[in-house]
Amino acid sequence: MPGENLSRDEARERAALLSVDGYEVSLDVRSAVGDAQGEGPRTFRSVTTIRFRCNEPGASSFADLVAPSVTAVSLNGRDLDPSEVFDGSRIALEDLAADNELVVDAQCAYSRTGEGLHRFVDPEDGEVYLYTQYEPADSRRVFANFEQPDLKAPFRFEVRAPEEWTVWSNGAGERADGVWRFAETKPISTYITCVVAGPYHYVTDSYERVLEDGTRLEIPLGALCRKGLAPHFDADDVFLITKQGLDFFHDHFDYPYPFGKYDQAFVPEYNLGAMENPGMVTFREEYIFRGKVTRASYEGRANTILHEMAHMWFGDLVTMEWWDDLWLKESFADFMGAFANVGATRFKDAWITFANRRKAWAYRADQLPSTHPITADIRDLEDAKLNFDGITYAKGASALKQLVAYVGQDAFLEGARRYFKRHAYGNTRLGDLLSVLEETSGRDMAAWSRSWLQTAGVNSLTPQVLLSATGTVDELAVVQEAAESHPELRPHRVAVGLYRRTAEGALERYARAEVDVEGPRTVVAELAGAEAPELVLVNDDDLTYCKTRFDDTSLATLREHLGAVTDPLARALCWSALWNMTRDALLPARDFAALVLRFAGRESDIGVLQMLHAWTGSALVHYAAPEWRETGGRLLAEGALRELRDAAPGSEHQLAWARFFASVAAGEADLALLRGLLEGTEKIDGLDVDQELRWTFLAPLAAHGAADEGVLAAELARDDTASGKRHQVRCLASRPSEAVKAQAWAQVVESDALSNALVEATIAGFAQPSQRELLAPYTEKYFAAIERVWAERSIQIGMDVVRGLFPSLRDSRDTLDATDAWLSAHEGAAPALRRLVLEARDDLARALRAQACDGGA
Repeated sequence: MPGENLSRDEARERAALLSVDGYEVSLDVRSAVGDAQGEGPRTFRSVTTIRFRCNEPGASSFADLVAPSVTAVSLNGRDLDPSEVFDGSRIALEDLAADNELVVDAQCAYSRTGEGLHRFVDPEDGEVYLYTQYEPADSRRVFANFEQPDLKAPFRFEVRAPEEWTVWSNGAGERADGVWRFAETKPISTYITCVVAGPYHYVTDSYERVLEDGTRLEIPLGALCRKGLAPHFDADDVFLITKQGLDFFHDHFDYPYPFGKYDQAFVPEYNLGAMENPGMVTFREEYIFRGKVTRASYEGRANTILHEMAHMWFGDLVTMEWWDDLWLKESFADFMGAFANVGATRFKDAWITFANRRKAWAYRADQLPSTHPITADIRDLEDAKLNFDGITYAKGASALKQLVAYVGQDAFLEGARRYFKRHAYGNTRLGDLLSVLEETSGRDMAAWSRSWLQTAGVNSLTPQVLLSATGTVDELAVVQEAAESHPELRPHRVAVGLYRRTAEGALERYARAEVDVEGPRTVVAELAGAEAPELVLVNDDDLTYCKTRFDDTSLATLREHLGAVTDPLARALCWSALWNMTRDALLPARDFAALVLRFAGRESDIGVLQMLHAWTGSALVHYAAPEWRETGGRLLAEGALRELRDAAPGSEHQLAWARFFASVAAGEADLALLRGLLEGTEKIDGLDVDQELRWTFLAPLAAHGAADEGVLAAELARDDTASGKRHQVRCLASRPSEAVKAQAWAQVVESDALSNALVEATIAGFAQPSQRELLAPYTEKYFAAIERVWAERSIQIGMDVVRGLFPSLRDSRDTLDATDAWLSAHEGAAPALRRLVLEARDDLARALRAQACDGGA
């Protein structure tokens, strides 16, 4: 990472000096197959020609390239000595002309960390697969360029590849004379260019639409994955969602899809969920389901497909000038993913998932010491890499949901349409979007922006109910609070719902009022005189972004009747509020677990149920008092098994409870049941123990010492695939042995031999809640290693190690003190590294507060 950073000031200076007319990039990836090349990294040839202008002839600048070696550099026909102008990450450009041509011939390295041009060898059949991943700044690992989003240009790619391969890029391609050549792109940023190459399984379709002017728009569609996953690839459903999304965005954006074809590649060892490369979207291949999954998994995949599709307009057509305004693409895409899912697909409850899952990510991020405004202060590329977080995505999307409530959906969408037409193929800042929204809504967007986009922190909204002598509502008010560190009280457009039980016992809403909450206390006049409520739900219908609290009566009602809330969104909002209270040490972890055991079996929404399982697992591991953990784990295992046996045979609820049971199984009888289900000596009616579920059941057996290396090797032989290898590596690292932990640590921290996917799997197996004492020696080792790891490894691996190996399971004051000591002694460490450690420290401090609450302290 040293020398590879780029500051915002440097980028602005270069953008003021240069403009780019076009790139021609020629890659030769035939070296990807065959024997290794000997010492050093495996490399490929990359020849780049850049034509650009300089508005100050005679000035100096630089191009970006991260490569093991450069063979030749030519500037305006003048050969430059690579040893003099290339320092490993930059090419110095002196005495520029008004019009310039730079040619760089380099040997670039294939990646094993998912950054740049990633090379994957499939253990199932030995086939090699390549794909690129660049965001925010890794295209310079593949070709020389000006690596910043505001220096857009058209690109022409050509690729030499093994004869039996197919190659894809952003534009349509064809092979001639052994070379794949691709159509020139529209002006796009470097980080969304893309190459995918290999013996991929490829399926095609097409989308057609008659536009308003009578012309016919035809978009060739493609979907691809590794050959080994082809039997599991449900491309028809991928194409269905794709076509529904294209219809939806054409209907609402009034700007035809501008990038020609639309391919979607599901690729191995991917670091992200997906990436919006125009014409060639890449996804993690886990979106191809090898076993039975719930409806929530299909909804999640649809959301991601639509999220990336929205980027074709928000991000690709119109791109932020610098990473400060990353929200201009990610917040919009996150919002549009749910908006389009509800509006265009079979997933009509996507806003429930958004309220329950996406916002939980935002609430956590917004209470960390590293929280930041949605429009962030991004000083350099390391800052940018860490800013793909819950604030930029989910809080930003929540703010947009609030904005739609504030200005109205029609004005919001009309603003988007004007924004696309006004700034097509250009770059924008915050003010560019606000100006069109002011035009279409007539609202003062500056004030809204100051409150929602330019301040950090999350507000809490709590109802106050005063009853009259006759038992009706005399006054109902909403009290707004903010953390001392971020005291902004925002304007909120909220719905306040009043609920009572019916004669049949259902807890239903009987009154609702929409109100603008401003300042510390807002009276909801419309609800005066209403019948006394048993439950008051502030932010009913989830219009705003806030932490919802309950008055005493409402909380007592939920403790007894949460399962009786009939509206699934209202119920999800109640669960979310209770979880936030648990994290904030206002509700004991054991109380939250008891609510889940009592009411989760009645939860109809499978996505909410799976989120409850995840939260409850976290409550047990991090927030429960240490002395209650064993009891809590036993209660959760008993409850999960009861629900598993009671669930409808073959249902997705049965599958969800089976997975949750495995995650909390620890007792001898529980482990014996899992072993019996694997061996076929035990049966649960309707439960199909497919290969993915087999690995799920093996994980706790390995972690508790009930599945040794031989058992795991036998399972890998049964599932000798890339997915099987990742599962086996995780299980191997989870075994309760000092030698196992030492080996896993060495493989991740002291070596760079593992790929990013196997690093991730090893880290996931290393830290097991049942092995807290076994992990004790690694607190000191962690703090001794992280600065070196950050300096020597790629930023993605550095993030994985610093986050994943933080000693959070050594949850004591001693660990907190060790963290503080490291922070005090390393004030000069890289800001991005310090941010990761500060975040982990905050999570640990929160856990200790919650444990004290749970223990009655």
